[in-house]
Amino acid sequence: MLTPQGLKGKQYRVTGTAYPRLGRPPRKGRKIFAFICSLLALALIGLGGVQLVDIFTGKFKHATAQACATPSAAATGKALAAPAADAPPGTSPAPAAPVDPAAVPQPQAVTVNVYNATAKAGLAGRTAEELKKRGFVIGTVGNAPTALDKKVPGTAQVIGGPAAVGAMTLLTSQIAGATSTPDARTDATVDFVIGDSYNALLDETQAAAALALATKPSPTPSPGSC
Repeated sequence: MLTPQGLKGKQYRVTGTAYPRLGRPPRKGRKIFAFICSLLALALIGLGGVQLVDIFTGKFKHATAQACATPSAAATGKALAAPAADAPPGTSPAPAAPVDPAAVPQPQAVTVNVYNATAKAGLAGRTAEELKKRGFVIGTVGNAPTALDKKVPGTAQVIGGPAAVGAMTLLTSQIAGATSTPDARTDATVDFVIGDSYNALLDETQAAAALALATKPSPTPSPGSC
């Protein structure tokens, strides 16, 4: 046994009950393996987060597309054209396209036939008087023809030919909820058929606002929005 320097001729004793244990030095392979496992775990967490974002944003975009695809008449403020008489049951009316303001005539240039399709007596005459006060030229006044009598559930139905598109827009703006229906007549006269839900014309300020809205061009949708 070799004696360490400085302890020649001296005795020493190890005391205590605990002795140091010498373990194996750490291996580099284990550290590399643990590092790779950590990277894989982080990658899986990130992938799961991306998928969750895609799921929720995809649902939102789908709901937005549905809302954009089917605007209601209440949302746009524009009346919907009534379906043609020979249209199949369940057919929805198409939204009316904006009319060029220059194509809308003055009331003095519009001849209106007023028909009562309800059971309320005298309604056509009173409505004709109100329209006359606003400058419209009144034509025929009376009960609605058999094809329309008691068959107009809304407030009113405005009917006219291709030459009366602007006049129909002007007349439709005089009453809330009125619908417009084209026919094949060649003149510019317009029929105003009073329906079951009719109460009164809009006041002139409201009618002017409705006309401005009906002739306002629809805005071009920006990408990603309605």
